[in-house]
Amino acid sequence: MTTPYHAKYFAHELTKRCASDSVDKLAASLADAQVDLNPHQIDAALFAFRSPLSKGALLADEVGLGKTIEAGILLSQKWAEQKRRLLIIVPANLRKQWSQELADKFFLPSVILEAKSFSACIKTGNLNPFNQNEIVICSYHFARSKDAYVKLVSWDLVIVDEAHRLRNVYKPQNRIANAIKNAIAHAPKVLLTATPLQNTLQELYGLVSIVDDLVFGDLKSFKSQFCTIRTDEDYQALRERLKSVCQRTLRRQVLEYIRYTNRIPITQEFVPTPEEQRLYDLVSDYLQRGNLYALPSSQRKLMTLILRKLLASSTYAISGTLGALSARLETAAKEQATPSFPTIHPSSFTPRPLLVPFPSASTNSHAAPVKPTCIVLIIRSPRPSSPRPSPASCPCRKSASITRITMERSPSSNHLSANPAG
Repeated sequence: MTTPYHAKYFAHELTKRCASDSVDKLAASLADAQVDLNPHQIDAALFAFRSPLSKGALLADEVGLGKTIEAGILLSQKWAEQKRRLLIIVPANLRKQWSQELADKFFLPSVILEAKSFSACIKTGNLNPFNQNEIVICSYHFARSKDAYVKLVSWDLVIVDEAHRLRNVYKPQNRIANAIKNAIAHAPKVLLTATPLQNTLQELYGLVSIVDDLVFGDLKSFKSQFCTIRTDEDYQALRERLKSVCQRTLRRQVLEYIRYTNRIPITQEFVPTPEEQRLYDLVSDYLQRGNLYALPSSQRKLMTLILRKLLASSTYAISGTLGALSARLETAAKEQATPSFPTIHPSSFTPRPLLVPFPSASTNSHAAPVKPTCIVLIIRSPRPSSPRPSPASCPCRKSASITRITMERSPSSNHLSANPAG
């Protein structure tokens, strides 16, 4: 039985406003969620909602700590606030998984946009299929190809999963990352990644610049301040700068309420046979050569790593790869073989006097007297019409016949006589 007092209480609970960093803000939206929430997930969600003026956040919890649940909490809160312009950009192989988890755990409707569904939506009269009353899920490449449509929607929240794929956004040649960054620049966004830093600190700069360009400034300023961290003061300065946009939880910080299986590795000793050791030594010597025609120079390090892994597995694992390399070398050798074509030798050239008019001093009164002159002509035998080989392996350099013709002026006439010479 509902009394006027209860009705007033329910109305108050449904319409009350809470602080952005209060747990009460999430209570109503998660009342029917089928998930067991952990404290660090609530903290991450509150961190993303902490400031209404924030442009977004970077949630960088370690693998297995439930970043998808954290994103679901944020989406549920926006949905409870009647905010329907929600976008999720994920790798193509995770689209259906995201849609299923939103439906099963948070009871949120979603639609996966791809080429087929995009065209079908346009045929129904919606000229911008991204503008829907459901959560839109799309892949990185599709968001890049339809970035103009994405930019036209006033998004209430954009979730980017596996955001480390955009870490090179600071490079102008990375078109996918830059297109996505520009398309969602006007929207509040949350980036999810377990590895915000993989190779260099510039990748961290790229991810943070997607959230807010003003955190670190331009790339030149960031390099001068943080790319050469030498003291604890520099390290603390970087942490302070990241505190407003990045939240990261490690596994060792949640051991109090999450029990992980203690994994004990068992090492099995392996001693190679003399034949296997000889094969290992031969392959190692081959890979250490200065010039390897079987491996592309641009991929030599990667191919060397792969070959060593195959070699460590078994002789059967590497036999197929070695056979393919051998076949490639044999094919290259056949292509560079000397082709057969006719050669003109000096002995087959019949000497024949050649009369060439030679200018006389009398033809031009202003010209200086012409003295006897010797002209040397060099005739090469024709080259084959096949595609031109590389200069180092060109067979014509060895087989081409050269004929030298000396042309001298006759003392008694104004002509040149030509005689071939070897």
